[in-house]
Amino acid sequence: MDKHPINDLMGTVMEKLRDIADVSTVIGESIVTPDGITIIPVSRVSIGFASGGSDFTGKHQKDGQASPFGGGSGGGVKVDPIAFVVIKAGQVRVVTIEPPASTTIDRIIDGAPEIIDKISAMIDKKKAEKAEKEAAEAVTEAAAE
Repeated sequence: MDKHPINDLMGTVMEKLRDIADVSTVIGESIVTPDGITIIPVSRVSIGFASGGSDFTGKHQKDGQASPFGGGSGGGVKVDPIAFVVIKAGQVRVVTIEPPASTTIDRIIDGAPEIIDKISAMIDKKKAEKAEKEAAEAVTEAAAE
């Protein structure tokens, strides 16, 4: 069987995507600051690819002649930074980058610790006010006796 033109389309796109999304895209070039800290970016790479085509039969096509071919292919690469590896004085630390909350539930979950802290502070304040009031009443009662 002869080589079909779709093979060339797919091969070209795959080769270009491979050139774009190599390992240095996932683990970036290290950056060294003047004070000796090394920072290495880490990314997530997503690749999409599509290809298609069709052979056509023409009205004026002669017997034994190859059918005309029409096709196309394409692809895309998405790079999302997800973390940095930070090396300072022999200590290695990974600093993650979290995307912002996109749904209401995500925002509620992200805000839960802050809400709990505020509620706890309100309860503690109420307890302190109640204790002060009871202490003041005790002093007043002791003075009255």
